Amino acid sequence: MAAPNERLNERLSPDEIMLLDAAGAAPMLDQVQRWAAINSGSHNLDGLARMAAALADAFAALPGDLRLVDGEPVESIDASGRVETRATGRHMLLAVRPDAPRRVLLTGHMDTVFAADHPFQTLRWLGEGRLNGPGVADMKGGLAILLAALRAFEASPFAPLLGYDVLINSDEEVGSLSSAALIARATRGKAAALTYEPALADGTMAGARAGSGNFSLVVAGIAAHAGRNPEDGRNALLAAADLALRLADGAKALGLPCNPARIDGGGPNNMVPDKAILRVNFRPRDAAMQAAAQALVEQVSAGVSAAREVGVHIHGGFNRPPKPMDDRARRLSALVERAGADLGLSIGWRDTGGVCDGNNIAACGVPVVDTMGARGGAIHSSDEFLLTDSLAERARLSALVLARLARGGDAGEARP
Repeated sequence: MAAPNERLNERLSPDEIMLLDAAGAAPMLDQVQRWAAINSGSHNLDGLARMAAALADAFAALPGDLRLVDGEPVESIDASGRVETRATGRHMLLAVRPDAPRRVLLTGHMDTVFAADHPFQTLRWLGEGRLNGPGVADMKGGLAILLAALRAFEASPFAPLLGYDVLINSDEEVGSLSSAALIARATRGKAAALTYEPALADGTMAGARAGSGNFSLVVAGIAAHAGRNPEDGRNALLAAADLALRLADGAKALGLPCNPARIDGGGPNNMVPDKAILRVNFRPRDAAMQAAAQALVEQVSAGVSAAREVGVHIHGGFNRPPKPMDDRARRLSALVERAGADLGLSIGWRDTGGVCDGNNIAACGVPVVDTMGARGGAIHSSDEFLLTDSLAERARLSALVLARLARGGDAGEARP
């Protein structure tokens, strides 16, 4: 009986084996440690500028046209209910072989959830092969994997067969509002997309994803003295609480995940509050549920406005559409799964309520596998960790997937 590595080699061509060796040998761990030492919280513009420059320098090793693109300003509602405009970081865009007959999109993000003043800023080892640090899994590890796979791919005979765009945005963790139009443009003409969000620690990857909608409901009431003439007032805080309860109950009846997350407003105890803002998030599973959620927000807002004689202004919407697993997505997932099997990896899939840029890519009609990054866990917390042996493992997986997409017909169906 053949040894396991010999059995694997029977499934791989000599060119593929050389490609995999090059991808796995890249110095990814050092790169992750350098990048994770740069605070690139979504609103830290100085840190994002440093991170964008570091990425541009690293990805300049690839051919093609590399640009740093200014982000679009983003509007939000502040704690007083006013619209504020916030500047955003620059996004990195690399276009390689734009005239190739088959092209794919590769995406990642440079921002993390950890602000410049967050206490979690340093790296430490949690034992052999387990690195704790801000963004090591989500997703500076994924960016290192992407670069290693592409550098190996460019040195292989498969490269002339496939063109690609690389888009690394600076605002994924806050909804990609600044980069949404850039993502939509980058999907045009693409057969498939790969996104480098982390896989789970055991290698499980994301299948279908729920959508996400964030709303700020600004309630305008009428101020009055709480003791002398409270009946002349219209309590905005009570109206915001009423909105939260009605939305939660209405969403529950629809089977729709709903999280009323925060109420801003109020004031002195002797004053009927005239301003409040309810922040609420919805996670619809499909387009019909998203439409039902939008209708619920509008109906409940109108109902509370009439019942409590207040104004309700709706700000926000669904910035992450649901990502179902359609036939093209299943074929692309099958290609990734087969490539994993040929490398001795058992890849499982799990539907999730989490969202990412994969939602937006899928909404543009392009099949996407969006957890091609490192294995790790506890993301968005100070316990975030990267399993360092997954760097070479996942770089090899990406390189093999790219090679088979280059030789394939439709996305998800590589030729033997």
